[in-house]
Amino acid sequence: MKLSTSSDSLAGRSFGSVCHVGAFGRVRRSPAGKRGAFLLGRLVEAGGGGIRVRRLGQNRAGEIRLTRFLRNPVVRVEEMVSEAAARVTSRCAGRHVLAIQDTTVVRSQGGGGLYLHPTLAVDGADGAILGVIHAEFLTRTEGVKATRRKRRVRDKESGRWLRGADRAAAVCAEAARVTVIADRESDIYEAFADCPAGVELLVRAAHDRSVDEEAGRLFGHADGLPEAARAGLDVPAKAGRRARRATLALRFGAVRIARPRNGLRAGLPASLDLWLVDAREVDPPAGERPIHWLLLGTRPVRDLEAAREAIELYRRRWNIEQVFRTLKTKGFDIEAVRIEAERPLCNLIMASLVAAVVVQQLVHGREGDGQRPLTEAFDASDQPLLEAFCARLEGKTQRQKNPHPVGSLPYAAWVCARLGGWTGYYGKPGPIVMLRGWLEFHAARRGIEALGAFRNV
Repeated sequence: MKLSTSSDSLAGRSFGSVCHVGAFGRVRRSPAGKRGAFLLGRLVEAGGGGIRVRRLGQNRAGEIRLTRFLRNPVVRVEEMVSEAAARVTSRCAGRHVLAIQDTTVVRSQGGGGLYLHPTLAVDGADGAILGVIHAEFLTRTEGVKATRRKRRVRDKESGRWLRGADRAAAVCAEAARVTVIADRESDIYEAFADCPAGVELLVRAAHDRSVDEEAGRLFGHADGLPEAARAGLDVPAKAGRRARRATLALRFGAVRIARPRNGLRAGLPASLDLWLVDAREVDPPAGERPIHWLLLGTRPVRDLEAAREAIELYRRRWNIEQVFRTLKTKGFDIEAVRIEAERPLCNLIMASLVAAVVVQQLVHGREGDGQRPLTEAFDASDQPLLEAFCARLEGKTQRQKNPHPVGSLPYAAWVCARLGGWTGYYGKPGPIVMLRGWLEFHAARRGIEALGAFRNV
């Protein structure tokens, strides 16, 4: 199965040369391959209304088709992830790649449940999602905490953060620079100590660690650093919080953290030399929780420019939050899926993750500067049809002209937005509009291909 951002990965085309979804590489032309193409195409079309196997199938025959696919022993999560990562590799060459990882719950059950932990490749220059590097599922049960100090980190749930970094190093080997970014749950001593060669790590600190400065503690050490500068930050609105412009006081410097005393950590260095960047809000509005990010990283931060860069890179974490929103209540609503067997459920969720990533790639493409090629979301052969649609859709006023270079992803995104009903005058086209236009484009392409096949009979 080729899980790509190419056109076929969304259209679910099961005719023609290659079926890009479903059979996971070795059996693309098999029934499993066609069912996989059908599934991902239906997932994209259902992107705004949740997923149910019955509704995705559209009828009884389609429901049976998808059920057989999800339960087929050939269909495995590991194959999906491997194929998705293979597509990312070629996009990483020469770039600064951010490997952003996080964990989200996909099914709650008592004191545990099923969790998804993906690692996404993001372009450090403009924040565009390049694809899925790695993903794995975790099944949490009660009673695990009692033995956590008797097991090595790689043998515990926490090992997922280390595996994500390992996969980033392997998949993004041709990148100019790789920075693994994660939130507080990944503040693990082993993650820093075992960081792969050539990979940088930037995480939000969670533990008030011992540091070497006269047996002090990390948080107090950060408090004592001199303020280097102040910077503005646009804080987006969310539930219970209004959007605002925050002023942050920046502090930074070197720090040596000590190895924790508890747990199995034989063979690890007694201390690690890292760099910290502390950004805390000055005079927040009454009733609002002030922003405070204390970041730990492996890349030297010797000046204000490096400190500002660390803050900007950490802000790119928002990409994975947006994918989760698309995957859950704001899109596919995977938490509401009612499939009891874990393996077919994981197959469906992983396919949904791939579709959610593609949705975000299309949305990001609407605001590009023209440097990103359309082949990141379309086939090169799609360009003539895109140009034909563009000529038909452009109006007489400048606002109704496509402002982007021909052959670029923003050019194609503009065409899809117009096909989806965007007039070019009001606001920015959102995910639903972009997807509607994308599907309209591929419906036309499939019609042209079918006509060509008919004429050749």
